[in-house]
Amino acid sequence: MKILIVHNRYRSTAPSGENRVVDQESEALAAAGHSVRHFERHSDDIEDWPTLKKATLPGRVVWSRASRHDLAQELARHRPDVVHIHNTFPLLSPSVLYACRLAGVPAVITLHNYKLLCASGDFFRDGRVCHDCAGGNPASGLLHRCYRGSAPATATTVLNTRGHRGSWRHLVSAYIFISESQRQLMSGMDFDPERTFVKHNIVPYDGPVGGTRQRQVTYVGRLDAAKGAPLLMKAWDAYRAIGGDDALRLVIAGGGPMLDEVSAWAAERPSVELRGLMSKPEVFTLIGESRAVVLPSEWEETFGLVVVEAMAVGVPPLASGHGSFPDLITDGVDGTLFEAGRPEALAKALGDVDSDPDRYAELGRQARKTYENHHQIDHNVEQLLDIYRFAVDHPVAARR
Repeated sequence: MKILIVHNRYRSTAPSGENRVVDQESEALAAAGHSVRHFERHSDDIEDWPTLKKATLPGRVVWSRASRHDLAQELARHRPDVVHIHNTFPLLSPSVLYACRLAGVPAVITLHNYKLLCASGDFFRDGRVCHDCAGGNPASGLLHRCYRGSAPATATTVLNTRGHRGSWRHLVSAYIFISESQRQLMSGMDFDPERTFVKHNIVPYDGPVGGTRQRQVTYVGRLDAAKGAPLLMKAWDAYRAIGGDDALRLVIAGGGPMLDEVSAWAAERPSVELRGLMSKPEVFTLIGESRAVVLPSEWEETFGLVVVEAMAVGVPPLASGHGSFPDLITDGVDGTLFEAGRPEALAKALGDVDSDPDRYAELGRQARKTYENHHQIDHNVEQLLDIYRFAVDHPVAARR
């Protein structure tokens, strides 16, 4: 099958799991013998634009004539069987949907976040989960300036999604949600249910399983409020107050907007080690040395890459009990879920990891079985190909 991947790559200064998913999925398709090409824009390029060109960015977010033109040429030259769209913000815009319609090539989109309904893309505002715009009315997002705290930027983002609502509904042949919880939370888009599918992200891993467990737990991810950095710090202090000096250590791998705050907090606590950004092999090694991986996310994550990565290594995840995490983790079987938003609940779970290492070793063994049974690449690729075949057989533009 001939596949064209369309993606606006995120800034390199903010490492993106979505970029990684796109690359891994493309590599898996190519390894299975399919022809894969990429049509991409890079957000890093904006920094090099002259001032006058930067002033045109809001208009390009809503409608990029250049992206539509260039994609139309790409489609005419290579005639793919299907176009798989990932991220169109900010440089591609929904104009790429019209290029696909004009060329008669079915479009499939993977929805990695909640952007089509939520200006910030995460249903998270002022330190809490927020569903004010989930029904399709963006008024609350505009009122609260939910995209980067900016009224103009939020208005542009809303116009990009709300103004093209009909295009997202009627020019896409198949929608891929990356968890069932995400599909339910985005029901306000009113997509044709016959064209919606749930397919987890590909998480390849062929390294060692298990390892020499240290008396530590690990956090891997972005350091910000949505990912639960404040909750993690409060929970850790509560746990150590009970556990004392002879207790678990916490290793943090990542960076983000709260890096300075987390660094200052860690510097005053000998039980915490902050390692910053690490390569993927280094992260897998770190996970393999840990009793559990902590995921204290305050927002309802659409998928948990780190959850599945921990399972691949045979280490149990310790995660907030909302969003996609209950889709991925069976509490008490291959990991532990704690009540979201409650530091005391995470502190208690950390105490359980400390006091019952044998149980968590068994959870890790079961986590590895979950990875083998549900996250193997071959099955994932075949599921994706089935969705492509559906799109080819049911091209929505042709029906309309």
